[in-house]
Amino acid sequence: MKPHNPNNPHVYMDVNISGSKAGRIIFELFADVAPRTAENFRCLCTGESMDHNPKAVGFKNTIFHRVIKGFMAQGGDTTNHDGTGGMSIYGRHFKDEPFEARHGGRGILSMANAGSHTNGSQFFITFRETPHLDGKHVVFGRMVSGHDVLNKIEATPTNAKDKPTRQITITSCGSVALVKDDKEEAEVKAKMQEKSAATSSSSSSSSSSSTEGEKKQEDAKGEEDEVDNSEESKK
Repeated sequence: MKPHNPNNPHVYMDVNISGSKAGRIIFELFADVAPRTAENFRCLCTGESMDHNPKAVGFKNTIFHRVIKGFMAQGGDTTNHDGTGGMSIYGRHFKDEPFEARHGGRGILSMANAGSHTNGSQFFITFRETPHLDGKHVVFGRMVSGHDVLNKIEATPTNAKDKPTRQITITSCGSVALVKDDKEEAEVKAKMQEKSAATSSSSSSSSSSSTEGEKKQEDAKGEEDEVDNSEESKK
């Protein structure tokens, strides 16, 4: 997984479930690998989005309209609030950036879409590694805190169409600055992650034959789970 970069922008979302405070999630946005996508999300969090596009109203008071336990939570439909709408700071849609970062674990932040180059404002947060989405959805961030909130979102009951039966609302959102101690801690963690990745890489060649079959099974299973924001899929 990509090491934490404390110099990237960070944003927060305060979440309520059925009117009760669930807590705060903080994301690192990967401006170093997906700058346009990260800036779109940042502006939709801060409310600066309307300075770029008057129709891009931002995430405040929007909902997570789709939750699939063991897969992901989807939100960001700022216009229709049901997964069929949304608006970016660049217009209705904007192009994919390179698929450099991967859906490598829980808490990954990625764009929902209706096919190539149809990014808007809808996004999703993964509950697990989802490699079958690599190359289809642009990963542009990840959670750095608030995993207890994500647990509450995942545990929310849903109906047959994966819509939460208890409303999950983003009541507040915006930019957040890491204090000096947080930055120093993040830098230490990043160095540890790089060291761990190097160690893992050196040992992976000896176990590649045993893991290849497992990966194929996981990819085959994951093909059943897709993320989109197309109106056609809701019919």
